[in-house]
Amino acid sequence: MILSFHPCYIGDQNRLCAGRDPDEKDRARMRAARAVILPQGCRRSLFEAAAANCARVFPDYRARFAWPDKTGQIRLFRHCGLPHPETAVFESLAQYRRGSAPGRLPAGFDPPFVFKYNGAGEGDNVWQVDHLQHFQRLLSMSAQWESSGQYGFLIQEYIETGGRCLRVAVIGDTLVSYWRVQRAPGNFRTAAALGADIDHLAFPELQAAGKQQVRRLCAHTGINLAGVDLIFSETETGRGPLMLEINYFFGRRGLGGSERFYELLCREIDRWIIKTG
Repeated sequence: MILSFHPCYIGDQNRLCAGRDPDEKDRARMRAARAVILPQGCRRSLFEAAAANCARVFPDYRARFAWPDKTGQIRLFRHCGLPHPETAVFESLAQYRRGSAPGRLPAGFDPPFVFKYNGAGEGDNVWQVDHLQHFQRLLSMSAQWESSGQYGFLIQEYIETGGRCLRVAVIGDTLVSYWRVQRAPGNFRTAAALGADIDHLAFPELQAAGKQQVRRLCAHTGINLAGVDLIFSETETGRGPLMLEINYFFGRRGLGGSERFYELLCREIDRWIIKTG
């Protein structure tokens, strides 16, 4: 019996767990199932209940919940030995202040560098820092975030990419790659939501290298549904692909839209069910 919690995938039984934690009826059906299909946006409690009660669960979100947010993903890249921009990770403002003198730039980083808050997506809450005053303002904003219960930020080496970022969408065993290209002057962020163009054709050899890097990530972690972002240095020959971040919710424009995405997803779930027996 295939039990699906995904509204777009029809199993032998279908249940919805949107906005609530799984209950005993959900867990009983998980125990009776040969495989459980979860929605892309499932909460931690639903994934952990499925993993505890059924041997086969799609998608595999172990890495998502073991290494959460942007700070966790950098630790994951380090754990897997995957190259990424030089990064300093801070789980709180207090942790940063314990290791840095007040009013100073972080050790080892000179402008320009990149400042990212935890949990942001689609290019939100990411800044290129060009001077000390801007960095100090961001630290003040971080204090405001923490007052609302949101913690963690990272400071990252700035790499000149020519406005290009490679997205590799992992959907089951299928990898789809495309560039997001930011052509607006002064905007280094390459999210499609911020006006970046989609380019499927440019630099096929770099796309192939990026896909190979993502396959290594998937082999280490079991990730089978995510949008992985990688960058290549435009000024340092041969530096890249560098892992940037993992998006467990990702845009679908580069895949041809939502309808095409769900076609790919359902096909890959069917293949996964056959492959796992």
